[in-house]
Amino acid sequence: MKTGLYIHLPFCKQKCNYCDFASFAHREKLIPAYLGALEKEAERSALKAFQTLYVGGGTPSLLSASQLRRLCGSISSFFGSISSFEESTFEANPESLTPVKIQILQKNGFNRLSLGLQSFNDAELKILGRVHESSTFLKTYQAARAGGFENINVDLIAGLPGQTLESFLTSLQQVLALRPEHLSVYGLQIEKGTPFFERGVVCDQLLMRCMLEETHIRLQAAGYHHYEISNFALPGYEAKHNTHYWDNGEYIGLGSAAASYVGGVRKQNTPDMEKYIDCIQEGKDATVFSERLTGKAREGETLMLALRKLDGVELSARQEEFFGKEIERHLQNGLLEKDGKKVKLSFEGMFLANEVFRSFVAPFEEI
Repeated sequence: MKTGLYIHLPFCKQKCNYCDFASFAHREKLIPAYLGALEKEAERSALKAFQTLYVGGGTPSLLSASQLRRLCGSISSFFGSISSFEESTFEANPESLTPVKIQILQKNGFNRLSLGLQSFNDAELKILGRVHESSTFLKTYQAARAGGFENINVDLIAGLPGQTLESFLTSLQQVLALRPEHLSVYGLQIEKGTPFFERGVVCDQLLMRCMLEETHIRLQAAGYHHYEISNFALPGYEAKHNTHYWDNGEYIGLGSAAASYVGGVRKQNTPDMEKYIDCIQEGKDATVFSERLTGKAREGETLMLALRKLDGVELSARQEEFFGKEIERHLQNGLLEKDGKKVKLSFEGMFLANEVFRSFVAPFEEI
């Protein structure tokens, strides 16, 4: 059975206005201690062999060159050469991914980069609280190509405050001109606790819908496979690590706030970075949440994750037993459709997916 390894680096130069991830600005002094804790947690990992690796955050590229070498060395020491993974992704921001760091990643075997652009419009980047400009992204992207990376993902966000359809499509076309192997295009979500939420920012849902519809049309016309609600890939470049999540596969997460899913048990480490470091250094368990899904709840989660993939899913007998009525209801209301033996989100369902997913999460509706 395939397994994935996720490593969380919660450090950021500046917290973005939309971000509710477990990440922190101006905490770089803790990086050495944090890397030490990661090494101890890795040493204690029950699993040692993985097919995919994803280093995310936060901003992993905020690590210095020497810290990045240490991280790469630690991964190789505990889990084998990074080049032995089928896919190894490193998340980076344009302002902190230098040519030297690109060389380190390439030399140590990373074969995929994920670059956080979000917009090609500098005014929109400022609204988001990003610390890079579009010209910085372009230089970093070109440096990554020159450094040998042949599999690059670029992130974009639709529905930003003050963003127009024209400005969004201009960003999209500028990214398309670069021909990255993969694009992740997300509709902006205003999450509680973020600066956007505190300011009362509200998204224009209709405009965002137009942006995402145009994204679907234009990227497919350009040869990209729209394989998951927010993800597009040139053929053969679909993200293996994330697809493993949607297939409800097992994975181990290392670091503060990192989640693991093994043997039907999902657990998560404390998001408190200092508490995480102290727990691991003292030989204690940093877990703050754990649950075992069984029966209808487990089948519902498996189905919900599988339906994120736009090619659909062939229902199992148990899924039919537990959710046959809900599936039929969404077939009738047009949010799901049949494709041979499979059931999948319809075009309308892509934009109202949460209406569908709600049916597969406890507490379950009585129909």
